Amino acid sequence: MYCSTGVEHAVLMAYTYRMSYDPDRIDDIPSTASLSKMGITAIGYTAGGIFIFLLQAFTRVKLLGPIVGAVVCVIGVTSLMSKDPADKKAGGIITAAGVLVLLSKIPAIAPAAATLLSIGGIGLLAMGIINGIKFFIGLKKRS
Repeated sequence: MYCSTGVEHAVLMAYTYRMSYDPDRIDDIPSTASLSKMGITAIGYTAGGIFIFLLQAFTRVKLLGPIVGAVVCVIGVTSLMSKDPADKKAGGIITAAGVLVLLSKIPAIAPAAATLLSIGGIGLLAMGIINGIKFFIGLKKRS
């Protein structure tokens, strides 16, 4: 009789434990740090895409385009000198955008430069939207 009651008690305890602690559900909830990183990344990519489209608009202005392109190149090169890998990645993208703005003033290369700026802007916006969706899904899981 004692064994039967002990087994029933163990089964009941295991069932109660399983109902209160679902490891699949808990492991799926993102941490606050990863959630904030996703949100910041989404904002950064989206802002970068908008910035590239603004740079592309400056390529149409005769005198302002090369000046803005040169300033963006200098900012990108300064970011490339940083020790942080994330800053180097952003610096490379910024430098490339500045070079493309400068190259867009050369008539033979202008269409290719404009196409590459458009592809870069669309790519950054798409990454921003994807990371934003991941952020909102993670935020929904936390609530």
